[in-house]
Amino acid sequence: MVSNDFWQQLKTEARTVCDREPLLASFVHACILSHHNFEAALSFILSNKIADEVMQTLAIKEIFDEAYLLHPQMVEAAIEDIKAVFNRDPAVHSYLTVLIHFKGFQAIQVHRLAHLLWTKQRTDLGLFIQSRNSEVFAVDIHPAAQIGRGVMFDHATGIVIGETAVVENNVSIMQSVTLGGTGNESGDRHPKIRQGVMIGSGAKILGNIEIGEGAKVGAGSVVLKNVAAHVTVAGVPAKVVGRPCCECPSETMRQNVLED
Repeated sequence: MVSNDFWQQLKTEARTVCDREPLLASFVHACILSHHNFEAALSFILSNKIADEVMQTLAIKEIFDEAYLLHPQMVEAAIEDIKAVFNRDPAVHSYLTVLIHFKGFQAIQVHRLAHLLWTKQRTDLGLFIQSRNSEVFAVDIHPAAQIGRGVMFDHATGIVIGETAVVENNVSIMQSVTLGGTGNESGDRHPKIRQGVMIGSGAKILGNIEIGEGAKVGAGSVVLKNVAAHVTVAGVPAKVVGRPCCECPSETMRQNVLED
């Protein structure tokens, strides 16, 4: 069951924004205060973001509503994602900010819907949702890709994740990261990112390789081979340059590899 405390906190933050900035009051009321629970608010926000002139908001909202009703774990994952961003990003001071403003968070939630549709053999609709995700948020994730909970896409612009990629729980990924293949090969051909990993901006991780638990990938790196757990890699091609200063780099977000 979705935490009622979390929802109450969101509503408190929403009322504070309405009082502090009257120009946003109607927007915040429509997004948060007019809804009876978190999943209804989330469905409203996401469907309004990815609707277009042909596939209108109400049609998409019905798909989200059904998904959240039948698969409450998607809602629980969204809450974990919000908390991850809140805890890792020093620029964030409320849950509400993540929910209504952060496109990295929103793109992950849209992908969760596309992935659900893909697993239910509704592949055409899943591809449509993927396409809208790419157009609206500049984040391109194949519907088959698997993404865990407590994941943060920071800034998010330009993130590309291939069909057979796996991103486990508690991972942080910066902008312009590619989890791609090495050519036109078929089958299992994309990276597997284990829990606790942090991937710096602009990194390219290519092929069916594994980035081990608690590893750190430096900004701008090109990774073509497996990376062991709890090491830091950087460069083109990436090489081991140290060890992270903590067990879970995704949480501390210390991106200077010279510190390791």
